[in-house]
Amino acid sequence: MLELIRKIREQTGAGVIDIKKALDEAKGDEAEAIKVLRKRGLEKADKKGGRETKEGLIVSYVHNNGKVAALVKLLCETDFVARNEQFIEFAKDLAMQVAAMNPLAVSPEAINEKLVMEQKELWLDDLKKEDKPDEIKQKIIAGKEEKFRKENSLLGQAFVKDSERTVEEVLKEKVATIGENIIIDSFTRMEL
Repeated sequence: MLELIRKIREQTGAGVIDIKKALDEAKGDEAEAIKVLRKRGLEKADKKGGRETKEGLIVSYVHNNGKVAALVKLLCETDFVARNEQFIEFAKDLAMQVAAMNPLAVSPEAINEKLVMEQKELWLDDLKKEDKPDEIKQKIIAGKEEKFRKENSLLGQAFVKDSERTVEEVLKEKVATIGENIIIDSFTRMEL
């Protein structure tokens, strides 16, 4: 039991008591206990979402070829957390994500509307060739827009270190684990 608790703690960063409760709820199943912990973590993260973030750091990542670089500004509530190794590592991972995946904005809602409208026009042109009712075409366009916004926003993208989860899910997990509100304020990507 202790070995299992240690293993789950290494994976999730959760407290021993929380892990024991999750294991009890999951009847000793490791994978299920991790799911329980993640769900509770997301609930905690949602509660912390409105808290003010005045501290943080700016982290850089330069790809090994020296032709792609990224800066990420990650905010938190206290300078103590800004010096926390988990927080710093997450900021570095985000900078690597920005360099690798080239998102257009932090959130899906922040993507430039002009760009979205241009995409919609292209999709509509493609759909004109198809013999489908207008309502179906509009649903297709709405689905394509949602997918476009997710794939091109940092929060909506699959996390580079764990493609099973989005950056937003990993962010919420970090908020729950670290215990403070964390906000991805902005980023910049440069490429030669």
